[in-house]
Amino acid sequence: MSELFMMVSILDRHKAKKFLNFYQESGIQVNLNTVARGTATSEVLDYFGLESIEKILITSFVTREVWKNVRKGLREKMNIDVPGTGIAFIIPLSSVGGKKQLQFLTQNQNFVKGEESTLKDTKYELLIAITNQGYTSLVMDAARKENAGGGTVIHAKGTGMEGAEHFLGVSLASEKELVLIVVKREDKNRIMQAVMEEAGMNSKAKTIVFSLPVTSTAGMRLMEPPEDTE
Repeated sequence: MSELFMMVSILDRHKAKKFLNFYQESGIQVNLNTVARGTATSEVLDYFGLESIEKILITSFVTREVWKNVRKGLREKMNIDVPGTGIAFIIPLSSVGGKKQLQFLTQNQNFVKGEESTLKDTKYELLIAITNQGYTSLVMDAARKENAGGGTVIHAKGTGMEGAEHFLGVSLASEKELVLIVVKREDKNRIMQAVMEEAGMNSKAKTIVFSLPVTSTAGMRLMEPPEDTE
């Protein structure tokens, strides 16, 4: 995968609509939103006369060129650098399961598929499956058949789902669940293929799956071969 990133925005929840409109105007059509909570202490909130900080986490997909333009707009138009407004950052994608799915995620962006991520020495990858609400067990059953461990589920609401009809030939519901699974790099392709076959566009789950490189881990010892104790 060349020059494609997952963009993560963590923003004041009350400003979410404004930022989503800005993203769509910037050519980012597909966004996944989930509610979050800030971690400021009650003393800080009381001092400034603020209520508990409600956040929204937005996941989007951008090319490097789109990110450059969006980053400039976030600073100059959206004033993201004002304390309390939010942050945005990008993470390189390793792969996306399916050409049509890739076209859907990057619609209206000038993207040409190239090689996979240059982080070739990673031992693990993070698989993220975007699936219809209520079908996470179908995704996990498919993944476990190919040596995947446990997963974590996050509820989200999608925007830009109407474009799926054109790119994927199916309609997608807005209520989504993200399934996060850390897998061994050598197992990644088999697991992604299994999820696409059993929980993909031909199923009720309508799952899209992609992967991100993981550079270091802790807590994965049970997935490692026994160490030489000599």
